[in-house]
Amino acid sequence: MTDTDRSGAPSSAPAQKQQFELGTGPGRVLVWFYGVFTVAAASRSVVQMIVDFGRAPLAYVLSAVAAVVYGFITYSLVRGGEKARRAALVCCAAELAGVLVVGTWTLVSPSAFPDATVWSDFGMGYLFIPVILPVTGMIWLRRARRA
Repeated sequence: MTDTDRSGAPSSAPAQKQQFELGTGPGRVLVWFYGVFTVAAASRSVVQMIVDFGRAPLAYVLSAVAAVVYGFITYSLVRGGEKARRAALVCCAAELAGVLVVGTWTLVSPSAFPDATVWSDFGMGYLFIPVILPVTGMIWLRRARRA
């Protein structure tokens, strides 16, 4: 089948490659998880900052940072396109680095975190999803580049 213009005549323009949507198929599951984690991390950090910020300010600020990262990745996955894919890939790498640094820090120096963050103990309080999610996201985003 050939492309046609508005008059029905064959078009001489090359067929455009259909843009890969990041939030479709398995990407939809990522959007859902990142959306849930955005709400969970934001809610947790806001409540903790309002109720008792002085108790563990570092932990509460790190949870807020996690919420912002999750929110940006969610937005990028929904938005789609090559720029959004690259931005989400960078954020997933930053998220993984954050989870690994904070997870290690909480194990080496538990006194630095009187209260847990989303990334404490590599996300153990969230069934290790915070360490699995960025890896899964990076795999999906790399696959999206090839599509």
